Parts: sequence; structure tokens; C-alpha cells
Amino acid sequence: QVQLVESGGGLVQAGGSLRLSCAASGRIFSINDMGWYRQAPGSQRELVATITRSSSTNYADSVKGRLTISRDNAKNTVDLQMNTLKPEDTGVYYCNVRILQLRNTMYTNYWGQGTQVTVSS
Repeated sequence: QVQLVESGGGLVQAGGSLRLSCAASGRIFSINDMGWYRQAPGSQRELVATITRSSSTNYADSVKGRLTISRDNAKNTVDLQMNTLKPEDTGVYYCNVRILQLRNTMYTNYWGQGTQVTVSS
């Protein structure tokens, strides 16, 4: 009843840029925090950036100054602008959204399907 659709991954050379987008749809009453996580091969999923409904942001130290998270509350979307990409940014990127569905009383975490980002050296 809730869908998260990600787009924007791909292959880029080191120093390049990519923009990821995630759109939430379905029986949504309200959205709280939104965020992006990534998982490199052989590693655990890790936080990249989060943004509250009032647009307060939090970033992993490794991406500060290079990646920027933003959201559009009217469209239920969250984006990740990635600049000055490094090979260590390679991984599958997942959006995460806390959603209160219609007629529910608790927020639930939802995950996108993941989009591959590959940065070549």
C-alpha cells in the first residue's frame, strides 16, 4: 500500500556527480524522517544522510561537503545530490522513509528497492 521508487544511479568517474531520487506513493497520511543509506559489497548497510520534516539534516562524516540531501514535502520525495564522487562511494543506495499510513496510528519504516552507484577510479 506504500511504494518507494528510486532512480538516478549509474556509473560515473571519480570526481563526477550523480543525483538520486526517491518518490513515496500510496496511502500516505504523513511522512516523518527521510534518508539515504548505502551498502558496499561485503559490508553492512550504513547511513549516508537523513533529513527531518523541517529539513534538519545529518550526514556521515565521509560524505560531508560532497553529498546533499533534500526533500519536497508536497511531492513526498527525497533526493541525494552527490558531487566529487570517490570510488569508496560505490555501493547500492537505499532510501528510507518513515511513513504514517491512512488510518494507522504508528509510523513505519519503508525501504526503497536500491539503486547501484559505481564510481570508477
